[in-house]
Amino acid sequence: QVQLVESGGGMVKAGGSLTLSCTHSGRTFSSDVVGWFRQAPGKEREFVASVSRSGSSTYFGESMKGRSTISRDNAGNTVYLQMNGLKPEDTAVYICAARDVGTEVGSLGTTISAASLYDSWGQGTQVTVSS
Repeated sequence: QVQLVESGGGMVKAGGSLTLSCTHSGRTFSSDVVGWFRQAPGKEREFVASVSRSGSSTYFGESMKGRSTISRDNAGNTVYLQMNGLKPEDTAVYICAARDVGTEVGSLGTTISAASLYDSWGQGTQVTVSS
């Protein structure tokens, strides 16, 4: 069973930066695509970013494109989401997700944006951006 634990959330002023971490255990990390989603009160879950199992490919949702980077440390079983230029509308719970895509060479660059395709989810970390 995969466990995903997010950390790094907090309160920041508009224009500030935060780096979120997602620590993964319970399954071979290098076989998993990892994604970040966010959910604000009263809103649907929204895709933020995904990183392929090799780290060679990344994909971003429109909300954070150009203001964030996603990376992974396969030796440390951790994925990072660095967010810059934060806005009050970025306030949400940020949630990490994982999906096992296997070990074939063809899956090295796979990223996933659809929440329904992920099989494991963390509890989330709160990010609050004040104006």
